Amino acid sequence: MSARPQSDRVRVRRQPTRGSYDRAAVDAVLDRGLVAHVAFVDAGQPFCVPMLYARVSDCLYVHGAGSSRITHRLAEGVPACVTITGIDGLVLARSAFEHSANYRSVMLLGAFAAVTGAQRLAALEAFTNKLVPGRWREVRSPNRKELKATSVLAMPIREASVKSRSGPPTDDGSPDAQLDVWAGVVPILTRFGEPEPSPGLRRTIRLARSVERLAAIGSAVGSDVVINQGVCSE
Repeated sequence: MSARPQSDRVRVRRQPTRGSYDRAAVDAVLDRGLVAHVAFVDAGQPFCVPMLYARVSDCLYVHGAGSSRITHRLAEGVPACVTITGIDGLVLARSAFEHSANYRSVMLLGAFAAVTGAQRLAALEAFTNKLVPGRWREVRSPNRKELKATSVLAMPIREASVKSRSGPPTDDGSPDAQLDVWAGVVPILTRFGEPEPSPGLRRTIRLARSVERLAAIGSAVGSDVVINQGVCSE
């Protein structure tokens, strides 16, 4: 993926200097996020559904119940738009108009296709390890009934753009800088909390190693979670 948009559809028009089309920038936002908003049209009605996702090499994977409308519709290959956004801070200026936020966002355009065979199990492993790295090795793998009830869909990463903002408010050099109003950035941090055992967990079972590592990170959710393995086949 080049530093230029793959199509005019993903070109950043508003404040284009904040846009990027570099594949490394796209992957960085995808690998830090946890929730994707997947938009599509069904019978003339637009829908936008939040879904967990994972990136594996050149594909974005989502999954859901095999009987759900969204998985059926997306598996048909309808045009879809996927967005992932992370908010890093509130940008407080002297004037209400100049208030903003520091953020990272990515938008992908394309179509999903159903994933079958061994690639589907690999995608489910990626989903699990996206949430908690190393968790897949600690738990029971899906059985035949569970696999039958689950649909996995993949969208090749072809048309994508990143838009981001960082830094302080932009009115430091303006006449508003003379106002007696505090201005600056309030960081937004999402951290892992203390693990809470399930009420039915036997007392003899110790905390999982994967959860211990996650709790020890104590940093922003997703910042150290990187899934980039395997090959996306179409």
